[in-house]
Amino acid sequence: MTDELRNLYRDLILDHSRRPRNHRTIGAGARHAEGYNPLCGDRLTVYLTLADNVLKEVAFEGVGCALAIAAASMMTEAVTGRSPDDADACFRDFRALLTGESLSAAGAATLGDLAAFAGVRGFPARVKCATLAWQTLLAALAAPPETASHK
Repeated sequence: MTDELRNLYRDLILDHSRRPRNHRTIGAGARHAEGYNPLCGDRLTVYLTLADNVLKEVAFEGVGCALAIAAASMMTEAVTGRSPDDADACFRDFRALLTGESLSAAGAATLGDLAAFAGVRGFPARVKCATLAWQTLLAALAAPPETASHK
């Protein structure tokens, strides 16, 4: 990865951490789950509405490190409009990117801006920060329109 691309990715992550997208709650009837990373104190709640097997709306609120907030922000953009199965596949590709596992060309192509997190693989302790929102999204998908928790 070139220095120019690395700087672009860093700027993208910083932008999402400073001005997170979809940082709000969703009203009544939304599924939601709470996630907590005890290693660094990140706490997120992910909200979603599901209709006709499509994630119609995905949002989050909470506090955490810049990486956790940016990952949550970018995740909401990446999965809105997708099916739960597509969101799960996107998470598997994202996790493979973070951990250095093999990633198919198709998987890499579907990540889009999430590829900005490729540098996390050099910091294994930060993988949990980057995946907390995703784990919480999966818990919200598995839960009825009530509260669920993921730790």
